[in-house]
Amino acid sequence: MKKIIFILTVFALSVSCGTKETKEQPTDSGLYPSNFAKNLESGKATQLYVLKNANGMEVCVTNIGGRIVTIWVPDKNGNFRDVVLGFDNIEPYIPVTTNFGAIIGRYGNRIANGKLTLTNRATYTLRQNNGKNTLHGGPRGFHSQFFDIEQPNDLTLVCTYLSKNMEEGFPGNLRVTVTYKLTNDNALDISYEATTDVLTVVNLTNHSYFNLSGNPENTILDHLLYLNADAYTPTNDELIPTGKIEKVAKTPLDFSKLTAIGDRINDTSFEAIKLGNGYDHNFVLNTKGDIGVLAAKAVAPSTGISMEVYTTEPGVQLYTGNFLDGSSIGKKEIVYQFRTALCLETQHYPDSPNQPNFPSTELRPDAVYKSRTIYKFGVE
Repeated sequence: MKKIIFILTVFALSVSCGTKETKEQPTDSGLYPSNFAKNLESGKATQLYVLKNANGMEVCVTNIGGRIVTIWVPDKNGNFRDVVLGFDNIEPYIPVTTNFGAIIGRYGNRIANGKLTLTNRATYTLRQNNGKNTLHGGPRGFHSQFFDIEQPNDLTLVCTYLSKNMEEGFPGNLRVTVTYKLTNDNALDISYEATTDVLTVVNLTNHSYFNLSGNPENTILDHLLYLNADAYTPTNDELIPTGKIEKVAKTPLDFSKLTAIGDRINDTSFEAIKLGNGYDHNFVLNTKGDIGVLAAKAVAPSTGISMEVYTTEPGVQLYTGNFLDGSSIGKKEIVYQFRTALCLETQHYPDSPNQPNFPSTELRPDAVYKSRTIYKFGVE
């Protein structure tokens, strides 16, 4: 009997002194890495990558689409806020229904009729996903693809992807590297590089949806916006450029000084506003590819958070969330409604392969595509 009692006592002690489960700690911006860990049918595994600088700014990225999930920055009172839309787990990114935070390719924006003819006279038919047009690389563009990601240090992520010949109809094996670098002056520096084995087109960008109030239950209509652009590319009713370049002066598209986005967004007497259901326009930048010259700036008066944009690209697409309709439920179970975010997508112009007077987007096998954009955050 004494022996049995001794065994039971030891068993009870082993249970009470057993290893205690360690509770998972979230990132500063509130994400749990385990919610982004998934083994895919391809054999690859997704995860969450975290960049953090000396000031406490944090950027989180995941593999599907090389997507930016959070950007965590301080407001004018020193309180940190997440200023991009997205989801708090990997599942909504997998069948892809949105472009939130994604690397966009092969071709950002629209290509008319899903057709392109290159200077070598080769003609290609692309997969269509915007009526009869191809938008953001097609239905299975880069936003839906798995990027291999390496993190050499706390401030850098290197995202790579091989887009195979004829993926979504685009010619050539395109090897893509996108590097995210967080700096200690609160800037996210994005560098794009690509090579091909066959003449092709490429136009890469990032599709983050920003709300600088830090609360996407608010619209962005009070945000102040500056665009260093004297002209834009008018479109037809399918948002395909006509080939013309027209001045923004004396139109609702003039953001040559800080102006509230909501001031003229509903001025449907101006045809371009009516066609875009608000702002959904490519602006021709005055910066001439100089990364040191301010291309755009947005400020949220409620938080004082500002975002400056610098780029080597000749254009930027302003989009004001005109097609957000409440069908996406994001982080903190917030429903993303009409005009609760803005996008500033640096780019070559839409439909450039079919517009000979626009800057070329062709990439030859003996060349390297390079592009760079900086989003720098501050307070005012």
